[in-house]
Amino acid sequence: MTKIITFSAIKGGVGKTTIAYNFGSWLADNHKNVLFIDLDHQCNLSQTYNVYDQKGSVGNILNPKDEVTIHHVEENIDLIAGDMHLDDIETLIENKTNKNMMLYLWLYDNYQKLNIDKYDYILIDCHPDFSTATKNAIIVSDDILSPITPSEYGYKAKYNLKERLKELSEEAIDFTSHKSYVTANLYFLANMLKHNTTSSRELLDSLKEEKQSGDNSCIAYIPYKELFNKSELNKISLSEMAKDHKLAIQQRKFFDEIFKTFAGIENKL
Repeated sequence: MTKIITFSAIKGGVGKTTIAYNFGSWLADNHKNVLFIDLDHQCNLSQTYNVYDQKGSVGNILNPKDEVTIHHVEENIDLIAGDMHLDDIETLIENKTNKNMMLYLWLYDNYQKLNIDKYDYILIDCHPDFSTATKNAIIVSDDILSPITPSEYGYKAKYNLKERLKELSEEAIDFTSHKSYVTANLYFLANMLKHNTTSSRELLDSLKEEKQSGDNSCIAYIPYKELFNKSELNKISLSEMAKDHKLAIQQRKFFDEIFKTFAGIENKL
């Protein structure tokens, strides 16, 4: 059964797209079929795969005009491209009563037609906000992964997202069954950790206290690594980097740790 995971954050610059890109690439390298949906009007994920298509973009899910194109970008990886005018489309459909359900309806209408169940995972990358596009993603998701970083605002964003999710859950109701369409589990990924900084230590201490009180929502700890942070910009995933024999030897510890982290995330979802 296809599992749908949304990568969401209230704050930008937390490594959301980089994690999505590398996690998806790792899944594909482990023989899982992955469909990326780029729901960020910055289209960074699409551009990482050199896809600039706007005609068959994700905009046609929120505001249907043309057929949606599914691009085959790598072995075991397909992509629905982002739309640079997605924010304008959100404004255009603002007054529609079903504006938060457009992705749900598209998946319902196309599940068999496009053989969606061939994918093991659908990974949705959202803009760092809680806009209509993000709400669409959350409503169809099984799990939400949200990176948090060592900063005061980064930690506060954790509670901001929890509150926004609670509000959406109360708003997106099936009036026949009186049940919420929002059923996703919310998990956090501590990202860009530097062991020699006060902010990282404070974040880890806070997460440790939460865990001791029964909050196990943080499921991964990812160290700051320039190799990782530049992978999206350089358009080469960690999985591909690790196939370089020389680099694999030089960075063996890091590759072992990050791939173990990805495996841990997959097992907890």
